[in-house]
Amino acid sequence: MRVLLNIWNSPDLRNKVLFTLFIVVVFRLIAHIPLPGVDVVALREFFSGSPIFQLLDLFSGGTLFNFSIMTLGLNPYINASIIMQLLTNVLPALENLQKEGEYGRAKINQYTRYLTLPLAFLQSFGVVIFFQRSSGRLLSGLSPLELITILLAMTAGTILLMWLGELITEYGIGNGVSILIFAGILARLPVTLGQTATIFNPENALKIVLVVALALVVIAGVAVINEAHRRVLVQYARRVRGDRLYGGGSTHLPIRINQAGVIPIIFAVSIILLPGMLATFFATAANPAIANFARSIRDLFNNTTVYSGIYFILVLLFTYFYTAVTFQPTKIADDLRKYGGFVPGIRPGRATSDHLSYIINRITLVGGIFLGTVAVLPFIIQGLTQISTLAIGGTGLLIVVSVVLETTKQLESQLIMRSYEGFLR
Repeated sequence: MRVLLNIWNSPDLRNKVLFTLFIVVVFRLIAHIPLPGVDVVALREFFSGSPIFQLLDLFSGGTLFNFSIMTLGLNPYINASIIMQLLTNVLPALENLQKEGEYGRAKINQYTRYLTLPLAFLQSFGVVIFFQRSSGRLLSGLSPLELITILLAMTAGTILLMWLGELITEYGIGNGVSILIFAGILARLPVTLGQTATIFNPENALKIVLVVALALVVIAGVAVINEAHRRVLVQYARRVRGDRLYGGGSTHLPIRINQAGVIPIIFAVSIILLPGMLATFFATAANPAIANFARSIRDLFNNTTVYSGIYFILVLLFTYFYTAVTFQPTKIADDLRKYGGFVPGIRPGRATSDHLSYIINRITLVGGIFLGTVAVLPFIIQGLTQISTLAIGGTGLLIVVSVVLETTKQLESQLIMRSYEGFLR
């Protein structure tokens, strides 16, 4: 309560919070504007039986089930950001641009926006074709004008949502993309609770209690893993310049267990959707051999056990991949040597790089297993309890807890900064 009062008593911080809430309200209002010529009821029935689309609805911020103009959500923008981040580590021109401070980051953000536009249009076209092939009564019989209207509306919705997210990042509190996804997850909570209340009876009461208890355990686990890190001691050598002695201090290099965050899950979702979507697309092919093969692939990925196993392995692999891209032991070892730092007992240079690689590989395994378990947790819970309305959305919990922790840290830093400013006055 004291923190809330401090926030309210700070005019600029209060305006930031109110602006963030205003953008969230605008987002939720626009999320209920349906696309033209679409049977929303039939689409919701189709989505409710597919765990894949439930996961996609999670990353779209809750807009997919409404099939609104923001159906794609922030998926194209997230994919564009990931692609640009990978290219930054591959292309020297982008890497040099990133090192140019605020100007370089602004240019990379601009390139990300440019890339989002074609990705949004291609993904909207893929979604429409998929629905037309997967079910005859969904988005069927569209005229060319209606098709173009739907594609442009979906693309414009993504661009609008991207703009709202950037407004929060610039003028509000927290990361705009994360805040909007967070708001979409919370917006579906009343619907989930209402569906659970309709099936509540003494027979499944214990199962529901166990699911809720396990959800609390998962929330605690996500908070612990997100904040956990391995501290590597770094010692700095003393340097004599003239008649003065510099350096000689020590610090710690924090290496997070969950170095990749939720990015591996996003990668895995993007990859694991492709075989099923392509199989659905070719299931109605004129060639019997191609159609039968496509149906077998589609049935294979509809098997929950197979799907969960592949999903878990992909998350684990992408955890290692993304960690290797973002955490570069060779570069860190060179920077330490450049500034006179070293790990006690380890020679600078190649030996330090090997030591850091050994540490990051071990803790990444823990982080990857944790992320994989979180990703497949809803399927495990549904299989054990047979309650589909209150399955623990592990990915949703991961996003919610991460956003809460990140936003809380930003608020604390803002309050501390204003406390110092008040002291200086």
